[in-house]
Amino acid sequence: MSEAEHTDALPDDAPPDGELIPALRLALVSGVGPRIRQALLERFGSPEAVFAAAPSQLREVPGVGPKLMGKITAAEREIDVEAEIALCDRHGIAICTESADGYPRMLREIHDPPGVLFVRGTIEPADALAVAVVGTRHASRYGLRQAERLAGSLARAGLTVVSGLARGIDAAAHRGALAAGGRTLAVLASGVMTIYPPEHDKLAEEVVACGALLSEAPPNAQPLSGAFPQRNRIISGLTLGTIVVEAAQRSGALITARHAMEQGREVFAVPGRVDENTSHGCHRLIRDGAKLVESIDDVLEELGPLVEATPQADGRTVRHPAELQLNELEQKVLDAVETDATSIDHIVTTTGLAVPRVLSTISVLEMRRLIRRLSGTTVARM
Repeated sequence: MSEAEHTDALPDDAPPDGELIPALRLALVSGVGPRIRQALLERFGSPEAVFAAAPSQLREVPGVGPKLMGKITAAEREIDVEAEIALCDRHGIAICTESADGYPRMLREIHDPPGVLFVRGTIEPADALAVAVVGTRHASRYGLRQAERLAGSLARAGLTVVSGLARGIDAAAHRGALAAGGRTLAVLASGVMTIYPPEHDKLAEEVVACGALLSEAPPNAQPLSGAFPQRNRIISGLTLGTIVVEAAQRSGALITARHAMEQGREVFAVPGRVDENTSHGCHRLIRDGAKLVESIDDVLEELGPLVEATPQADGRTVRHPAELQLNELEQKVLDAVETDATSIDHIVTTTGLAVPRVLSTISVLEMRRLIRRLSGTTVARM
């Protein structure tokens, strides 16, 4: 199979194969992590130029020793990029390079973005408005309840919920978003065909149906311990902010929070009981300046200016993330509501919809914090 035939595994806006092949090959070189990849690209300009470089030039890059230099120079002979693309093609996995239009804009802005994302499911423009919900694998019933509640509220407000599909808080966050009918993205330390933990295989399929599984690792990669801290930068990098729900002093969730701080993203923490070990990490974050979260209002208040400033693919900006999630009927009712007091009768006349349908839709728009009731018969835009 020629390189020109490798298009089925890619999104419609994927870069030409001339860019894909070297980018994917570099991503598959064992030992080339995000920092070394960035150093190589800063030195040579592109993945293709990396493989064209002389061994002596490669040795000049910080972090590239004799062993890694040998792997890079042998990559064109030893790494079967065509087989990896064919595998993705067979299983409906998109390969998204950093230069592709469909690559998440928020993720591209961090200092060490993954060169390639393997995606099962879909990444949509609305996912630019996302919040991460992360925490301990050893969650209490309180923590699970708070994670599910907050994720559900985020989803109903029109934000995408991002987490890591791990046991405990991560799984509760995904389930909360799904139960609310929202979108959710799961970032894996393994490949997107190697679900970890294995008991989350059904949850993973639900995520694919309402969002996506993402990984920078090849589809069949096993979950190595060092990959978990590395993937946490992607969780925070995809989002406007990260909410930590239950975390001990030494917790992967705190690594995600640290990445968020370094990336210039917001950090939130849910307080817990002072005598619980899993509260200590959250309380430390709050002492260090994280926003204390009791409800979704605390998050939306903090993110308001960021949401308004987030450009969409068509060049628009939105006043509220929930507007990206409205169906045709909901948008029709919203368009009939003014910033001043608007009567229900006016909305019925303008939309031509039956009164019960207007009232039920108004309730949905209220829940999504797009409109507010001024009285029993009038509403207004938020």
